[in-house]
Amino acid sequence: MERQLNEKCAVVGIFNHPEASKLAYFSLHSLQHRGQEACGISSSDGKKLHTIKDRGLVSQVFNDEKLKTLSGTSAIGHNRYSTAGDDSILDAQPVFACYDLGEMAIVHNGNLTNAQEVRQKLIKKGAIFQTFMDTENLIHLIAKSEEDKLLDRIIDAVKKIEGAYSLVFLSRKKMFAMRDPHGLRPLSIGKIGDGYIVASETCAFDLVGATYVRDVQPGELIIFEKGKKLQSIQVYEPTPKHCIFEYVYFARPDSDVFGKNVYQMRKNMGVELSKIEPIEADMIVPVPDGGIPAALGYSQASGIPFEMGIMRNHYIGRTFIEPTQEMRDLKVKMKLSPLNSLIEGKKLIVVDDSIVRGTTSKRIVRMLKEAGASEVHMRVSSPPTTDPCYYGIDTPDKENLLAANMSNAEMCEYIGADSLAYLTHDSLLKSVDSQNDEYCTACFTGKYLF
Repeated sequence: MERQLNEKCAVVGIFNHPEASKLAYFSLHSLQHRGQEACGISSSDGKKLHTIKDRGLVSQVFNDEKLKTLSGTSAIGHNRYSTAGDDSILDAQPVFACYDLGEMAIVHNGNLTNAQEVRQKLIKKGAIFQTFMDTENLIHLIAKSEEDKLLDRIIDAVKKIEGAYSLVFLSRKKMFAMRDPHGLRPLSIGKIGDGYIVASETCAFDLVGATYVRDVQPGELIIFEKGKKLQSIQVYEPTPKHCIFEYVYFARPDSDVFGKNVYQMRKNMGVELSKIEPIEADMIVPVPDGGIPAALGYSQASGIPFEMGIMRNHYIGRTFIEPTQEMRDLKVKMKLSPLNSLIEGKKLIVVDDSIVRGTTSKRIVRMLKEAGASEVHMRVSSPPTTDPCYYGIDTPDKENLLAANMSNAEMCEYIGADSLAYLTHDSLLKSVDSQNDEYCTACFTGKYLF
């Protein structure tokens, strides 16, 4: 997968556990794939909130000494992927503020489509913003609400926002979790000891030893309060439109997202992909790591052997590369290396999860042919990405999306493959066992929800 589509963030919340901040730390570790630019944790000791956040990976931002300062039995955390130009430490989360009811911290996964409209109205009323994040709107909406109780202020605030959101709020005594009416971004609840955890993906539960309870439902607000059972308020009537790209690429394969196992969904995509323009080949080769489950499904359905013909170096950090063709190719080779002796003279079917700009696919095809592959047939386990996303994914503009500007034949020629085929929209929905049109596929269809 070309990293031109990026999930903006991951959220986690721990409630009523003696090592809340440590559990938040480990949970953020397991969710590092959803954001690598910045991270942060806010904890509550019942009297005061404590917050640490900074740019960098979880392991770079936190250590034992810092975690000890994050005292208390409740904590929320966030991993952030920042869009270009928005890498200030002020734009890291949680967003924290003092207001008339006390203190509050918020973490958010998604994107508010009316953020600028809400922001301008708040500024005209005297609000002073310190960041460019749409999440900060919620702090101001809650602070300026005329409701007396925090619960009512949260409900009042979310009724003024539109878009995609999985939110976790932390006050001194309580924690709240909510998803937008469509449930575009995932958010699950787990039980750990006498407390609870909420997280963007269930892989966080596995790491800390929590037991999955259920998902927060679309439009549902969950209230966590010590000594009381979970309280639920259905703020909006649920109209599920889950982001299907969670299955295609974003979520970790060992997570259950929207009630289904991600690894199995990706294998299903490979099975369906094997039925589209089938050809004879010597081996199925995945583009690691995203293409591996689909390639396995393709191999098992077609009977063509699966081979790891491309190896990925997981220890390549961000490096400055001169913008020359030679250096760009070298950068790809630093991350992906062909097994020359395995693929030389072979006819390959290369499986990837998506093609965005096409530049990386082009270099991979060239690399494989230079390594001696006789033919390279590209197969993509999702439909052509033709439209940008406005619901929490950093997507190139339409003019930079390969499939929005070229026919299949033109794309095939551009990347240098011997053939190119994508999973169809209907086959994708079949792969994820879509029953009631409950998925958002706007990035493939241009049919936006709002």
